[in-house]
Amino acid sequence: MGFAAVARVTDERWVACSVKDDIGFGLKVGGELPIETTFCNQIRQSGVEVVIDDVDNESDYRAHPIPQQYGFKSYISLPIRRQDGSFFGTLCAIDPDPARVRNAETIDMFKMFAAMISLQLDVGERVTRTERALVEERTVGKWREQFIAVLTHDLRNPLASFGAGTKMLGRMVEDPKGKQILSLMNGSVVRMGNLIDNVLDLARASFGGGINVEISEGQPLAPVLGQVVAELASTHPDHQIETAIDIDRPVPVDNQRIGQVLSNLLANALTHGDPAEPIRVEARADDSRFELAVSNAGAPIPEELRSNLFEPYFGTNSKGPQSGLGLGLYIASEIARAHGAELDLSSDDRETRFTFLLPIAD
Repeated sequence: MGFAAVARVTDERWVACSVKDDIGFGLKVGGELPIETTFCNQIRQSGVEVVIDDVDNESDYRAHPIPQQYGFKSYISLPIRRQDGSFFGTLCAIDPDPARVRNAETIDMFKMFAAMISLQLDVGERVTRTERALVEERTVGKWREQFIAVLTHDLRNPLASFGAGTKMLGRMVEDPKGKQILSLMNGSVVRMGNLIDNVLDLARASFGGGINVEISEGQPLAPVLGQVVAELASTHPDHQIETAIDIDRPVPVDNQRIGQVLSNLLANALTHGDPAEPIRVEARADDSRFELAVSNAGAPIPEELRSNLFEPYFGTNSKGPQSGLGLGLYIASEIARAHGAELDLSSDDRETRFTFLLPIAD
């Protein structure tokens, strides 16, 4: 066949996507033929190939205007369908001389080529989508770096200065009312610091595939937990916090991350627990496991909220998501996941209890 083409065919256009022209037909890639002057519109509508060995011997095509217009005697055209079944166009060939094309071998060959073209079209689209996704990922990565930089520098540093200033004024001010105001301000600093930590960890978990942990080899954990309790107790003087920390051996955890878990769980208990009842913090470790638990009295968490409780932006308020960002429990659960630990919840009329449980291998 002297001329062959892959054509994109719609209800209005016939456009050459690829061309092999050995007879000087004159059509180039990107060239168009009037759709009504081709058999391709018929093929698009019927889905059936058109095959002609010799126009002069075909009663349906002997006087047909299309062969007369283009001067061909032999013709073959098969539909190209995408992998999803949609019509793309045709694979067609013509020649000014008769040719033996109406046979199983030739038709099967064209069908095979049409299938290969369809596959290549889908592969090309997937490659394009992948390249686009890579560009978007680089853009996201750039924004992620800028976002983390803002959190770690532009927000943390001024907050640290503000916190240092309130502590300094606390040593200088003697007026009880002034001390109370400074205590509230210091509590806000601690809360803002925790919010920054949680948002930063959310960004890392979302963009970086999870929260990283670094095991604190040989470093005592009990002082870290005690400091967390002391800081939150100082900013919530109206709440009673009871502690039972029994850790006399190294625990294979990231101490700072475990402190963050306790801070988030304790902050949650201070927010939602009954202020008239004490909050209890328990931590213990032996040869087989490490357990950290925070419990508080108050209304139980409704069953319908528990399945989403560890999702970001969701809280434990019985009326729906809590005020604020609602990231504390999510970050705590992600830290547990990073350690290979479990963060469990039990809640009834007596108490609500969150338990971080890490099995310790021999």
